Amino acid sequence: MGNRRRYRKKADQFVVAVQLDLDTDGFSYRKWGAEQRCQQGDWVVDNDGDHYTVDGEVFARTYRKLSPGIYVKTTPIWAEVASKSGQVPTKEGASHYQAGDYLVSNNEDGTDAYCISAAKFESMYELDE
Repeated sequence: MGNRRRYRKKADQFVVAVQLDLDTDGFSYRKWGAEQRCQQGDWVVDNDGDHYTVDGEVFARTYRKLSPGIYVKTTPIWAEVASKSGQVPTKEGASHYQAGDYLVSNNEDGTDAYCISAAKFESMYELDE
């Protein structure tokens, strides 16, 4: 690894999201080859048919509301192509990836990581130079 570059979400890419703003202990679900966990204040996201949760603080820091239930990611991400299969720890659990997938992080130092298939990544992001 080590070829991390800065990207931005393409202008026409948005998500539909609802905050889990209920008196709850949260819930767990299986995604990305592992058990994921969300908690009160997290967001349940529909990203063009891909459903998952996002940590409440991360969502508040990285997304902006366009209209009720519609959000766009406004902060850059850093990503690199995985040279081999593996997994990354996430705030919700773990995410497994294959060689050729993108390893993505919300932070330049590689923290707050997740992974996305190459086809999905390339349809959603562009270099931010």
